[in-house]
Amino acid sequence: MEKEQNQSTVKNKSEEKEEEITSEKTSKNSEKEKNNKEEVIEESPEEKILKLEDKLARTFAEMENQRRRFEKEKEDAYEYGGFAFAKEALNLIDNLERSKQILLNDESLKNSKALKKTLEHFDIINKDLISIFTKNNIKPIECLNKKLDPNLHQAMMEIEDNQKEPGTIIQEIQKGFTIKDRLLRPSLVGVAKKSENKVKKDDKNKENLEKK
Repeated sequence: MEKEQNQSTVKNKSEEKEEEITSEKTSKNSEKEKNNKEEVIEESPEEKILKLEDKLARTFAEMENQRRRFEKEKEDAYEYGGFAFAKEALNLIDNLERSKQILLNDESLKNSKALKKTLEHFDIINKDLISIFTKNNIKPIECLNKKLDPNLHQAMMEIEDNQKEPGTIIQEIQKGFTIKDRLLRPSLVGVAKKSENKVKKDDKNKENLEKK
C-alpha cells in the first residue's frame, strides 16, 4: 500500500514538473510574441511614409532608365539600322576594283579600245555607287599621306620610304568607310618606314654627336 502511495506521489511530482516546464515555455513564447508585436508597433506612420516614398522614388528612377534605354535603342535603330546592309554593299565596290585590276593585268587586252571603254564604264559605276553611299551618310575614309590612325586605319605592311615620315600612309590596299560617326570598316593600308641603311646612318651620326 505504501509502495503504491509512493509511486502515486512520484507520478504527481513528475506531472507537476512537466506542467511547470510547459508553463515556462508558454510564458516565453507569449513574451516573444509580445516583443515581436511591440517591434511591429514601434514603426511610426512617418517611417512607413518615408519607406514608401523611397520605394516609389526607386521605381520612378528605374522606369526613367528604361525609358532612356528604349529611346537610345530607337535612335540607334533609326540612325544605324542599315549598318549591316551597308557593310555588305561595300563588296560591290571591292568587286569592281578587283575586276578592273584583272582586266588591267590581262596582256591580251592591254592598250585596246575595248579595255579603255570597259574601264571608263567601271569608273562611272564606281562614282555612282560612292555618290549613293554619300547621300546615305556612308563616306570613304581619306587616308593617303596621313598619319596612321588605329581608329580608322589598319596597317597591313611597312614600305621603305625615306621621303615620308615613318607611320605615314603611302598605299591604300582597301578603301575604308564610315557611316555617320561610326566606323563601317577600316582602311587597309601600307605605311612608310625608314630603310635599314638610313637607320644605320642615323644611328652612326647620333653616336658621332654623342662622342663630340
